[in-house]
Amino acid sequence: MAFLRSTSSETGPLVFAEGIRLRTPQIADYGAWAELRARSRKFLVPWEPLWPADDLTKPAFRRRIRRYAQEIRDDHSYPFFAFSEETGELLGGITLGNVRRGVTQAASIGYWIGEPHARQGHMSRVVPAIVAFAFERLRLHRVEAACLPSNAASTRLLEKSGFTQEGYARQYLCINGDWQDHLLYAMIHNDPRPVAR
Repeated sequence: MAFLRSTSSETGPLVFAEGIRLRTPQIADYGAWAELRARSRKFLVPWEPLWPADDLTKPAFRRRIRRYAQEIRDDHSYPFFAFSEETGELLGGITLGNVRRGVTQAASIGYWIGEPHARQGHMSRVVPAIVAFAFERLRLHRVEAACLPSNAASTRLLEKSGFTQEGYARQYLCINGDWQDHLLYAMIHNDPRPVAR
């Protein structure tokens, strides 16, 4: 298994990987989230959509939490914050979004890591855990991801996690204010997956 266990709580699903607990964001996370995002802004901006002017404010975070709760209820998206089990520190986040049912049974993942926690292998444990959650708990058939061709760290992460590059999409997503090309990756439920650490 790519994750140690997956359970549910009043606020949503919980997923555990080696040394990392993933859970649905809560309003009490605002301080840690805002501090980590502010501290990591320069590091994250090249890889993300433009941040709204009020992005790091508490009212905007409260709206985000309400949207997350609705998306989970509607089976449209499953956002998670990743916390160190040892220290309780917020490391980053990952979302299993754009869930499509019916004949598709697919979703897409997107993720971010705070700059102080980058290049320490955290996402190498988080991504396989969420993929396992998608296939084993949500019973999805396919998980997709996209990354900028210049994002070597994300490309390595996806390939190490068992994703296969399937294509190249021109001007696929608007990142940092510009429509940018992306590499397209996917994993099917019966593809080989790395053994959990």
